[in-house]
Amino acid sequence: MKLAIIGTGYVGLITGVCFAEFGYQTICIDKDENRLNYLNKSKCPFYEPGVENLLEKHLNKTKLLSFSNSISESVKDADIIFITVGTPTKRLEEEADLTYVFEVAEEISKNLNQYSLIVTKSTVPVGTTKEIKKIINKKINIEKFDVVSNPEFLREGSAINDFMRPDRVVIGCENIKSENIMKQLYRPLYLIETPIISTTIESSEIIKYAANSFLATKISFINQIADLCENVGANVQDVAKGIGIDKRIGNKFLHAGPGYGGSCFPKDVKAFIKTGEKSNVNFSILSAVDKFNNNRIIKISNKIISKANLKKGDLVSLLGLSFKPNTDDVRASTSIMIAKLLINEGIKIKSYDPAAMKNAKLENPEIILSSNAYEACVDSKALIIGTEWNEFRALDFIKIKKSLANLVIFDLRNIYNENNFQDLGFKYFGTGK
Repeated sequence: MKLAIIGTGYVGLITGVCFAEFGYQTICIDKDENRLNYLNKSKCPFYEPGVENLLEKHLNKTKLLSFSNSISESVKDADIIFITVGTPTKRLEEEADLTYVFEVAEEISKNLNQYSLIVTKSTVPVGTTKEIKKIINKKINIEKFDVVSNPEFLREGSAINDFMRPDRVVIGCENIKSENIMKQLYRPLYLIETPIISTTIESSEIIKYAANSFLATKISFINQIADLCENVGANVQDVAKGIGIDKRIGNKFLHAGPGYGGSCFPKDVKAFIKTGEKSNVNFSILSAVDKFNNNRIIKISNKIISKANLKKGDLVSLLGLSFKPNTDDVRASTSIMIAKLLINEGIKIKSYDPAAMKNAKLENPEIILSSNAYEACVDSKALIIGTEWNEFRALDFIKIKKSLANLVIFDLRNIYNENNFQDLGFKYFGTGK
C-alpha cells in the first residue's frame, strides 16, 4: 500500500513518519523547498519529541519515507492520498479558511491515474469532504476514487504516542469498499484493540470539532470555578479533584490556568460556532466559552499589575512562552498574550523557555530572552510561571530570592502551593486559590 501525504505541517509530518513506522511506503509532499531540504536532513522544523528519530530511521535505513515538491508525480500511483494542509481562521469571518484544501483537491483531480482513496485529515467543517468529492468529480469519473474523513487527535508534545496508541480512530465513509481499505490501513492497531469508529462523513467531520470544543468548554468551566474559589477562599484543585472523581465528568482538562491556547482550540471553537450559524444552530455555550477565554488573559494581566504594584518601566520575569510544555508552538499562547498586555502598559518582560524562545521572539520582539530561568529572574519585580515545563517544577527559590527585586510569584499553572514559600518571604498567588 502506497501513501501520499500532502502537507508537511504538524499533522502531515507526524502522519507520514508514523505510517512509515507501520511499514507503509510513504511520500510527503510540500511546496516549500527550504522545508523539504531541512526534512531530508532528518531535521524536524518544529519541536516534537521522537520525530527526528523516525525521520532518521525511515529516510536512511528502511527507505520507507521520502519527500517531494510535486503533487502530480506523487499521487499518480498512490493508493491513499491524505490531505493535511492547514485550515487557519479567516480573520474577519472567524471561520475555517479552506483555500489550501480546495487547491489540493484541484491538483489531485488533474493527476489521478488509478483508483485512489482521498482522505481528509485536515480539520474541516462538516460538508468539506463532500465538496472535495465534487471538485475531483468534475475531472475524474466517480468510479476511480472515493473520499473519506479521517480526523486527527494529536496532542502537541505527545503526538507520536497519540498516533501509535490512539484512544480511537474515526473513519467517515460512503461505502464498504473505502471502509475496508481504511480498516486495512489501520490494521497495525488491532493488536492493541484500538476502537475503530466507522460512521458517515458528516458525523466524522463533526466529531473532531465537537471533541475540541467540549475540551475547551471544560477548561473555561474550571477557570470560572477558579474565579469563584479565589473570591470565597476555596481551592480550585480540591474542587477539581472532587468533581473529577465522578466518572461521568472525569479528571482530564480540569486544571485551572490562564485559558486555552495553541493552534487548535481557539480556531476550532470559532469555526464550530460559524458552522452552527450556517445551519441555524446557536452555539450559545461555545460563544460564551470563546468570550470568557479571550477576556481571561486581560483579567489575569490586571491581577498581576495590581497584586505586584507594577508601574511603567518595571521588569517582570516570565517562565514559559509556549502554549503548553514539550512544544515550541507559541500560536495563541496565553503567556505571549499576557506579555503583550503587560508590555502595552510599559512593563518590561524578561523570559525563558526551554524550546520556544525563537518563535516567541518572532511573535513579539520586545520580549527580553534569557539563557535560563535564574537569569530571567534578576532584578525582577514579579515572577510569572506561564507554562508548566518540568524544569520549572523544582526551582531553587532560595537562589531566586537573591535575584528578585520584589518577592511576588504568580503561579498561573498551580505547579506549586503556598506552603513552599511560607519561610522564604514570598507573596504567592496561584490560580483559583
